[in-house]
Amino acid sequence: MNAEKYSQLASFIWSVADLLRGDFKQSQYGRIILPFTLLRRMECVLAPTKDAVLQAAREHQNKPDIVREKLLLRAAGSEFFNASPLTLATLSDTQTSDDLMSYVQSFSTDGREIFEYFNFEDFVQQLASADLLYQVAQRFATFDLSPVSVSNFGMGVIFEELIRKFAESSNETAGEHFTPRDIVHLTTSLVLTGQDDKLKPNSIVTIYDPTAGTGGFLSESDAYIQSISQKVTVSLFGQELNPESYAICKADMLIKGQEVGNIKLGNTLSDDQLANNTFDFMLSNPPFGVEWKKVQKQVSDEHKLRGFDGRFGPGLPRVSDGSLLFLLHLVSKMRDPRDGGSRIGIILNGSPLFTGGAGSGESEIRRYLLQNDLVEAIVALPTDMFYNTGIATYVWVLSNNKPVERKGRVQLIDGTQHFSKMRKSLGSKRQFITDEQINDLVRLYGRFEETPQSKLFANEAFGYRRITVERPLRLSFQVTEARIQAVLEEKAIQKLGDGVQDSLLQALHAIDGDVVYKNREVFRKALKKALGLHDAPSGTAEMKALLNALGVRDRDADICMSKGVPEADTSLRDYENVPLSESIYDYFEREVQPHVPDAWIDEAKVDAQDGEVGVVGYEIPFNRHFYVFTPPRPLEEIDRDLKACTDKIKQMIEALSA
Repeated sequence: MNAEKYSQLASFIWSVADLLRGDFKQSQYGRIILPFTLLRRMECVLAPTKDAVLQAAREHQNKPDIVREKLLLRAAGSEFFNASPLTLATLSDTQTSDDLMSYVQSFSTDGREIFEYFNFEDFVQQLASADLLYQVAQRFATFDLSPVSVSNFGMGVIFEELIRKFAESSNETAGEHFTPRDIVHLTTSLVLTGQDDKLKPNSIVTIYDPTAGTGGFLSESDAYIQSISQKVTVSLFGQELNPESYAICKADMLIKGQEVGNIKLGNTLSDDQLANNTFDFMLSNPPFGVEWKKVQKQVSDEHKLRGFDGRFGPGLPRVSDGSLLFLLHLVSKMRDPRDGGSRIGIILNGSPLFTGGAGSGESEIRRYLLQNDLVEAIVALPTDMFYNTGIATYVWVLSNNKPVERKGRVQLIDGTQHFSKMRKSLGSKRQFITDEQINDLVRLYGRFEETPQSKLFANEAFGYRRITVERPLRLSFQVTEARIQAVLEEKAIQKLGDGVQDSLLQALHAIDGDVVYKNREVFRKALKKALGLHDAPSGTAEMKALLNALGVRDRDADICMSKGVPEADTSLRDYENVPLSESIYDYFEREVQPHVPDAWIDEAKVDAQDGEVGVVGYEIPFNRHFYVFTPPRPLEEIDRDLKACTDKIKQMIEALSA
């Protein structure tokens, strides 16, 4: 069954909503349909061994619960079992709710917990009160969700489609729960390609997703590895914030025979429940542009108190977007390169590439990643690829054990033209990447060559030093009536008593208002003399207020000096980003001084890490490297088109007036 057939089956399952209409709100449909779909899938998976489990349940009914559960798991040949003789098809029509809850309670511990996260019992009672429970159960009993008919991949597609419909009906964001399968397949392929050493027969590999959703990345990576070598043991780990997505992911792991204890519920950023683990491969699609204010205290405390011993040592991004926090979280879980290292595939929007200037949290995170040679490749995806947004997105591939030819270098791949149009949009998703296009992108990555779609750069190419360029302050002074009024508006002058203010005004009026002073020191002396003659205050605060009100910027005035050096004019302050590969002084002499000969570099502004002049920054201007200039059309051609257009309009007008 192909993906389209799975989508049709999902629509058929969603048609159960027709029974619910009127008795339930649209926003409640998914909370009923999703757990019933899970229940039917689990029932179908267990069907072949159901008789053996029931036989074992009778034989071992008097044994301790722990022993009995292990024996029944063995009889089921699975990571879960159900010891009830009931099925959805055999529920009584007179005591359906009691039968159904008895059936659900007969699952093994992990199976029961799944339905608790859906608050399943509450909805069962509501269905029973509306006299709908038996009809709904019978409808689900007709769906063939056995592994023979629907593969694990197919169930993933079905759950995605059901969640998307649920999100649409309840105005939720579907993209928070799962990633489109084509993007999952591409990201997984990029991370796992060329990893033959780690995936050789009889090896054990671990895979982790800190934003597991319904488990799409975990399922896809497991399937990918099994398609290469069935003798590789894959252990899947994940953490998910949303209880319903967690329940689906946990059920998926149960059905696959994975250790469900490796799937955790909770906020990864504030409560990392796999804190002491490292992993071979990591995959994630964190939420785009979502603020992390709710966990700001925990994250900030870890950054300040633990530094590089924690997850967020390099820095913190602005609170409006936590994407880079998830990236740092993944980096903290990399294995030691001597033990084979780790590879990461993470989907991010454009913001982590360039947001934040030199010295910002974002820039410091990029600096850490690039200076430690962790970024292997970044692939630009087409727009309109996700269910809840059409923005530009990128797959980052990171590794702390790069092949020799990739060391010290980053590959940028433009995959924006690798897409096909969907016949029918799914939310904001209007395009998808075909398997052939995925293979093309993986080949581009694997070849590691310069092409129009693939660019190679040294890590340092993305770094720069932001130098502060100062220019001298030049002021002229004149005591006019307008400026005297400005003096009276200064706070330091307003604090003076009325009599003191009168003395000050007399002193100012004593200075010739027609004289323009081009030198601050000359004017300061003249001002101080006048203030002294009229017993007006001339303290530091008063003099500062007077000079501020009576002076204006004047390019022809003398430079204002302070302690023997020129004073900088903050209004003329500028910044220059100098490539790390170039001397800031050579750059300044070539690019700045010819235009502003009196400028200088503020050498007090140094980088906090290396102590050299200029603050180091890193950004990855992806689009700039793939921009192709398209010359404008010749004027003659434009004139020709305009004339043809106006002639056509004239003909239409003449035809109307005829």
